[in-house]
Amino acid sequence: MNSTLPENGLVRLPQIIGNPKADPPIPAVFPVSKSSWWAGVKSGKYPAAVKLGPRTTAWRVQDILKLIESAGE
Repeated sequence: MNSTLPENGLVRLPQIIGNPKADPPIPAVFPVSKSSWWAGVKSGKYPAAVKLGPRTTAWRVQDILKLIESAGE
């Protein structure tokens, strides 16, 4: 289990790909660029997002954990 992710729920993009400019910096659990992430979501390589509002997007923690697990194989 990754200690930077909650056990369940939703996470926003900076919690997945990290943000070194944040205060305090947010470590990446899946280190790719923002544009690579969105291209992967569009192609189906990465999990689909959940739209919470017109400008708010999140991902299910379980989907991200499965992605990390499959990338480690």
